[in-house]
Amino acid sequence: MLNVKEVSGGYGEHNVVHDVSFQLQQQEILGILGPNGSGKTTLMKMISGLHPLSGGAISFKGRPLSDYSSKQLAKEMAVLPQLHSHAFDYTVRETVSMGRYPHQKGMFALWTEKDEKAVVEAMVQTGVLSFEHQSIQELSGGERQRVFLAQALAQEPKLLLLDEPTNHLDLSYQKQLLDLLKDWTTTHQLTVISIFHDLNVASLYCDRLLLLHEGKTVGLSSPGDVLKKDIVERVYQARVHTQAHPELPKPQITLLPNHGRHKQDLIRKEQFHVSAAHVHFTAEQPLKSLSSAVIGAGLGWHRHFVNRHVPMDYSCDDSYRDMCDYADQHGWNSSDTVGMMTAVMVEDVVIREYHDDDLSIVIAVTAGVGNAVDVSLAHKRKQKEAIGTINSWVFINGKLSDEAFIQAMMTATEAKVKALQHAKVKDPITDTLATGTSTDSLLVASTQSGPFVQYSGTVTALGKLIGRGIFECTASAIESYWHRKKSQ
Repeated sequence: MLNVKEVSGGYGEHNVVHDVSFQLQQQEILGILGPNGSGKTTLMKMISGLHPLSGGAISFKGRPLSDYSSKQLAKEMAVLPQLHSHAFDYTVRETVSMGRYPHQKGMFALWTEKDEKAVVEAMVQTGVLSFEHQSIQELSGGERQRVFLAQALAQEPKLLLLDEPTNHLDLSYQKQLLDLLKDWTTTHQLTVISIFHDLNVASLYCDRLLLLHEGKTVGLSSPGDVLKKDIVERVYQARVHTQAHPELPKPQITLLPNHGRHKQDLIRKEQFHVSAAHVHFTAEQPLKSLSSAVIGAGLGWHRHFVNRHVPMDYSCDDSYRDMCDYADQHGWNSSDTVGMMTAVMVEDVVIREYHDDDLSIVIAVTAGVGNAVDVSLAHKRKQKEAIGTINSWVFINGKLSDEAFIQAMMTATEAKVKALQHAKVKDPITDTLATGTSTDSLLVASTQSGPFVQYSGTVTALGKLIGRGIFECTASAIESYWHRKKSQ
């Protein structure tokens, strides 16, 4: 559809854009990114025909851009600049209706049913129909932005050029606008080129990204290929972290501030509070946590950690909500809490510290094995999961990489399985050695201060501490469970 070939241009004798090339496919959304002064707006003006080229060529639908008259080009291409100035006090409807001008024929062209349909649809889609008779001068910046988008859509272009389309819009309208554009690429065969400052938004909605730096192309590919940590840090001169979006295969960028986090005091076993109701620990500052808990599951930052005792006949339709209520009732903000449940007596918890030079960890384990399971034969079981579980906590005084968090979970799981084998715990259904219980839960939490830990596999320094600690604490907790069972 659009072919930009070795385009250069700027102001006077100074080029701002240097030898930029790309081909735009029909119904594609291409995002243009780059720091301030990288040539994004200048490139957009050259594509729209508003700014001359000093080199290269641009063709649209196989014809040089210069072959089109302004009205011919307006039938095919609409432009939504970043800022607008209004000399006249038009209503919203009048402003949107101007988008039909390229389709009018003659000096006294009649307003057609097609014109009306296009204008009304554009106002409905952008959410401005309810104030169509208001003056545009009376609207907020975000409302004006939507009106001018409606004007561009009413033009029924095949190519839409946008410069910061979400500028002045709140989060809700940003999403609505971009969802609308994404939808129109399918329903109206629309193709979009848009400038973005928000890298994450561009990643979510664009098929490809063109990253500029000092007027030159740094990357032109899918978001995953362009928004890599080393590329973003080099172009934007800022520390960042990249991670996958939770629902889409798109990268998301997190800015890492230079002020950093305060150094946290070491976690000690004496800081854990144990009662018949629960085991609880509150950190001085939030800990980076990875868990399979009832609440606070996944990767996040938390201050409160609770292992709650529930009766054997515990039944609840919404255990998540029940655990949140329990945390809030005790003064622990549920959004700041990792919460687990167990039917074993939590006062039997085993809490120990382990050290290796400047690295130290605290491990806490409660264990009940009445519903032990051999995972290799679990597919033969028809019984539902029962309450009574092995809950394991691993607190690390150190700074862990993402790999270390995952490896710590694996190392801890392997050590738990070894402890069950050592104790000869069997699956009561299959009569084979158990590997865990049906409701085991595991937490790994780190202060993210102190020694940096890249890896925590079984033979690393941290892995050895976790392996020994989980094995010993789990074995001891199982002994306490059996001892209590015998005494009942």
